[in-house]
Amino acid sequence: MEYRQLGQSGLRIPALSFGTGTFGGQGPLFSAWGSSDVREATRLIDICLDAGLNMFDSADVYSNGAAEQILGEAVKGRRDKTIISTKLALPMGDGPNDYGTSRHRLIGATEAALKRLNTDYIDLLQLHAFDAYTPVDEIMETLDTLRQTGKIRYSGVSNFASWQIMKSQALAQARGYGRHVAHQAYYSLVGRDYEWDLMPMSQDQGIGAIVWRPLGWGRLTGKIRRSTPVPADSRLHETAQYGPPVNENVLYDIVDVLDQIAAETGKSVPQIALNWLLQRPTVSSVIIGARNEQQLRDNLGAVGWALSANHIEQLDAVSKCQPPYPHYPYHIQEGFARLNPPLFP
Repeated sequence: MEYRQLGQSGLRIPALSFGTGTFGGQGPLFSAWGSSDVREATRLIDICLDAGLNMFDSADVYSNGAAEQILGEAVKGRRDKTIISTKLALPMGDGPNDYGTSRHRLIGATEAALKRLNTDYIDLLQLHAFDAYTPVDEIMETLDTLRQTGKIRYSGVSNFASWQIMKSQALAQARGYGRHVAHQAYYSLVGRDYEWDLMPMSQDQGIGAIVWRPLGWGRLTGKIRRSTPVPADSRLHETAQYGPPVNENVLYDIVDVLDQIAAETGKSVPQIALNWLLQRPTVSSVIIGARNEQQLRDNLGAVGWALSANHIEQLDAVSKCQPPYPHYPYHIQEGFARLNPPLFP
């Protein structure tokens, strides 16, 4: 396993981390993802640790807290060998303070997560969504308090816009609070929007990307091709509505190239799609998920090798899309070279 710095922090994390959205299986979304119980989760975590993957990501909303509980049980007795990241902000009830990132909610939800995870500290606490109703100084001060009391060690965000992250970073720097070191973001060959604003901002601010849904919401597993419909047992039938839209023609073109590279390298389609992400600037870790041992072992095969420059060029070209304004017509990575250092030298 390769280990990387998490942004500009001193924390070293594995290039691949494991997502626990498949633990618990409660609710319409998470039951479609998976339903691993403690026994199954423990086996998957055993495989991860044997491969050097020691970072496990969860969230309070995953199966209404059940995923955190199962994760806590599965790492019992070896907590010191693991890095646990979790997220909070989304609704956990119908009460007026059951959502958001107010001081009241942050402290209460962190305590609840610690109890579910059966641990004294959270390595990385991430805000699962931007809370426009809570002042940023209240949020950053509270996170700093949680750090000072040892409840969390690092903080990050998930699904934020670049300006929202910058508000937090600027205030933290001005007040002497700890800054965010991670951004859990969607990024894949069929979803490269991360590159327009978030990537250059993360490079500038020293924020490491922890990539979720790296296989394009299940579309880059090798099971979907131009002549092959979505399999009957695919989670996409139940979960596609929750993910970003995808142009099917572009998807099929990308899969054609993935198939070609797979034939040339002997690697699987998912391994190639994951390895492409691991070559991108600012990416600290890519979250893999699995409902069974076979899927997990295949995904773990994405590390320990690297795509050739020619293969990366092919994948870049087939997945390239029109950037939005103001990046068009001069993409920040391609135009105004004298003003912007290249992200892809």
